[in-house]
Amino acid sequence: IDGRLVVATPLAKETLADRLSRRLAWTTSLAWGEQLLDALAFAHESRVLHLDVKPENVLLFDDGRIRLGDFGLARITYRTIAASGSGTLGHMAPEQAMGRPSPRSDVFSAGLILWRMFTGVYPSWPFEWPLKGHAKLERRYPPEMVRLLRKALHVKQRQRYADAGEMAARYRAVIPKVKAWR
Repeated sequence: IDGRLVVATPLAKETLADRLSRRLAWTTSLAWGEQLLDALAFAHESRVLHLDVKPENVLLFDDGRIRLGDFGLARITYRTIAASGSGTLGHMAPEQAMGRPSPRSDVFSAGLILWRMFTGVYPSWPFEWPLKGHAKLERRYPPEMVRLLRKALHVKQRQRYADAGEMAARYRAVIPKVKAWR
């Protein structure tokens, strides 16, 4: 418009951060988790790191769909990248805070969001196992989901999923087990 690039998107109903103040059905959590991982997988396939995955950047729409927003800190990756420790404290992986992010950093941040949706609490540094809310997670979800989240939230980045595509594939394999468990 008038020689300027304008990007327009539909207005979200609320953010996941807003929604997390109210109880969340497990079916909704599962669906939103899958959409979040698919959005990150698409970014990673395009060699883009989000670097600020947090509930405030997950936009919720009336039709049950979500969108991952705010790519303001995003970086295009090639082999390795150098970046500042930018991100949101409490939502970023340890290596990202030290300026060495990778797709595994976004996996960690997505794992934090899933943990919060499934347990009602956020784990916090130093992220030592068992994390806060672990007993609740074990009661409500099958061991496969617990293992998936434990891998996503591993402090050592090499122990996590390589990227969101790998995590999304594993997540989709676990969904039927969650439904059978419930």
